[in-house]
Amino acid sequence: MAKSQQTFNKTEKEKKRLKKREEKQKKKEARKAAAKEGGGGIQFAYVDQFGNLTDTPPDPADRVQIEAEDIVLGIPKKEEGDREEFDPTRTGKVSFFDTSKGFGFIIDADTQEKYFTHVSGLIDEIAENDKVSFELEKGMKGMNAVRVKKI
Repeated sequence: MAKSQQTFNKTEKEKKRLKKREEKQKKKEARKAAAKEGGGGIQFAYVDQFGNLTDTPPDPADRVQIEAEDIVLGIPKKEEGDREEFDPTRTGKVSFFDTSKGFGFIIDADTQEKYFTHVSGLIDEIAENDKVSFELEKGMKGMNAVRVKKI
C-alpha cells in the first residue's frame, strides 16, 4: 500500500511539472506575439533640458559642452570679498510673557514674526510690552529667542 501511494504522489508531481512547463511555454509565445505587434517592445523616455520627461529624443544641435572643472560639488567656496557682515542680534517687543510658567513670545521689529522665548534664555527680567534685543536659535519647534535683554 505504501508503494502505490508513493507512485501516486510521483505521478501527481509529474503532472504538475508538465502543466507548469506548458503554462511557461504559452506565456513565452504570448510575449513573442506581443513583441511582433509592437505593443510589448522596449519604450524609451527622454529628459529635456528643463528636466521634463518626453517621448522625443533630444536635438543634438541643442547640446551644451560642459567642462569637468566647471562642475562644483557641494557649496562653492566664498572669496574674501564675498563675506557680508551679519548681525545676529535683533530687536523686538514682548507680546506675551507668563512669569509663573516661565515662557513668552517676542515679536521681531523688522519681520513682525513671533518667536518663542523661555526663562532659561533671558539675561534680564522682562514683562509684556518691553522693548528687547535678542538672538535666534533653532529649537525643537522652530526658532527661539535667546540671550534676551531689555533695551
